Amino acid sequence: MGGDPVTAAYADGRTIRLACIDSEATPLFSKSPDGRTRGGYEPEAAALVMSRLAGGAADIEWVMVPWEEMIPSVRRGDADAVWCGQGITPERSAQVDFTRPYAVFNETLVVRSGDPARSPERLAGYRIGAIAGSTNMKLAETFPGVELVGFGASDDVFGDMIEATRSGAIDGFVDDDVVMIPLARENHDLAEAFTVQTRNRWGVGVAPGDDRLREEIDRAIEQVVADGSLEAVWRRWMPLLAFPLASGA
Repeated sequence: MGGDPVTAAYADGRTIRLACIDSEATPLFSKSPDGRTRGGYEPEAAALVMSRLAGGAADIEWVMVPWEEMIPSVRRGDADAVWCGQGITPERSAQVDFTRPYAVFNETLVVRSGDPARSPERLAGYRIGAIAGSTNMKLAETFPGVELVGFGASDDVFGDMIEATRSGAIDGFVDDDVVMIPLARENHDLAEAFTVQTRNRWGVGVAPGDDRLREEIDRAIEQVVADGSLEAVWRRWMPLLAFPLASGA
């Protein structure tokens, strides 16, 4: 997978604190070996956008917290924004103010290899996992006859869902296609059941009322989409997925 790890710099000057989980979810991000260095689309896209802020380029300090603590950390002031797979939903928009999207993904169910389920209608009686309160859980709630299992209390929620599927604690789990399709292809004991074309729009969430930072990030995202630099980052990490923002998604 292309791209170099992105290291947060703590030199004098402007620093933006970004909340995210510390989990292995390539190509979005890799688990940090030191709490500062991260590789993947998310950190590289964040570094690109932070380099274009109107108020001056900013270094990044990653604030690593469990999934369920990301938005609360922004609301408490422990982080300036959450940049971590945040689908723009009404529920989240009531807690943080979102920028325009920097990514758009669909959603995939992964099950154990050999499982015959290939549509939601085949899932009755299944235990299906997803991150609690996520857009993935919202999708899982539409599957008829399933038992929902929420995850999110640990630092490595993605790894937890993988292990729960492998152990049989759950029958499968829902997450975004960008991580799920490679996961199924690279692990012979797992399989893609199906993908739903939800076009889940991801944005950066800032504290309510922090219009200055939101507008700075928003304009920077607009610039890197317009000049093709964000698409270049996308293609480095996700060459098999079409860049979704060229038409202003």
